[in-house]
Amino acid sequence: MNVTEVIKGSLESSGFGIKDINLIGFSMGPGFGPCLKVAAVSARSLSISNKIPILGVNHPLGHIEIGKRLTGAIDPLILYVSGGNTQIIAGENGKYRVFGETTDMGIGNMLDKFAREIGIPFPGGPKIEELAKNGRNLLNLPYSVKGMDTSFSGIFTAAINHLAKGESVQDICYSIQETAFSMLCETLERAIYTTGKREILLTGGVARNVKLREMIVDMAHQSGCTVHETPLEYCMDNGTMIAQAAMLMFQNGIRQTIEQTAVDQRFRIDDAPAPWINGRI
Repeated sequence: MNVTEVIKGSLESSGFGIKDINLIGFSMGPGFGPCLKVAAVSARSLSISNKIPILGVNHPLGHIEIGKRLTGAIDPLILYVSGGNTQIIAGENGKYRVFGETTDMGIGNMLDKFAREIGIPFPGGPKIEELAKNGRNLLNLPYSVKGMDTSFSGIFTAAINHLAKGESVQDICYSIQETAFSMLCETLERAIYTTGKREILLTGGVARNVKLREMIVDMAHQSGCTVHETPLEYCMDNGTMIAQAAMLMFQNGIRQTIEQTAVDQRFRIDDAPAPWINGRI
């Protein structure tokens, strides 16, 4: 199915026509260039041909704002965990600030890469989660934390080495989760005391993992924090989060020309304006 068919099908299933649309939003980055460009070209074409305003949305911003909208989080410390990103974020004076992040690969990318090594198709994270439930032995994997930053490439390499030695796949998956999620708990706990935030928002595709949610909730309760868990169906990439973020941007006075909607594969959340944010740290 091509993008034209997707757009046509979406309009038909919603009961709306193109004339009912008064704003077009699309994911401008970060991400893979070819994928971003398909959406951007389609969005610009619709905008120009129908004279509809257009806004390019920062992808992580979409995840954060849909999570806040659906959970009622007001001024949270955000753990954003996905394929391409692993970041600890908080809002401050009209934008989001990154307090910690992966220095190499996103946690979701690490899980998916290991899944491919054991013959599991994309997305591999959910299957690793299932295999981990039957793991019993905690294997030695690199625990790489520096301040509020993390590194996951060492875990991946060590897991491959354990696989080559004939270790149980279930034990390896169990160890990957225990090690990687403990790293996230440590950095998030450090961020709680650094920022003084009393709310935590979990969002991004990896936030669907039940074990991760349980570990974060346990840590947060010990730290006196409330945890807001984005509903599972909205943790994954979805059009609703981009549309909602575009609407929020438009309502707060953000406008873009066609020329300003060029895709940016490295579009960081801390470069995206968010004038509705008035939190202080």
